Amino acid sequence: MKEYTILAFCSVIIAVLFDYFLRTKLLVNKKFWIFWCVMFVLIFIVNGYLTWRPIVQYGEGFYLGIRLFTIPVEDFIYGFSLITMNISLWEFFSRKLKK
Repeated sequence: MKEYTILAFCSVIIAVLFDYFLRTKLLVNKKFWIFWCVMFVLIFIVNGYLTWRPIVQYGEGFYLGIRLFTIPVEDFIYGFSLITMNISLWEFFSRKLKK
C-alpha cells in the first residue's frame, strides 16, 4: 500500500478545507502562488540534498515511485499542504487579532 501517497493527498484536501473554512482565500491569491514557486525551489534544493546524499530514504512500497530527480513527488505535495495550512492559520489569527 502507498501510505505516503495517501497521506500526502489527504493533507492537501485538509489544507484546501482550511483555506475554505477559514476564508483566507489563499488559493485564489496571486501572491500565494508566487510565494509557492519560491518555496518549491527551496524545497527542491533542501530535499534534493537530503535524498541525494542519501540522508533520507524512502521505502519503495510506500510511495508511487515517481521522482523529480531524487525527490519523491509526494514530498512536494506534502510540502504544499504544510505551507498552505500554516499560512491559512496565520492569516486567520492575524485577522482575529486586528479586530
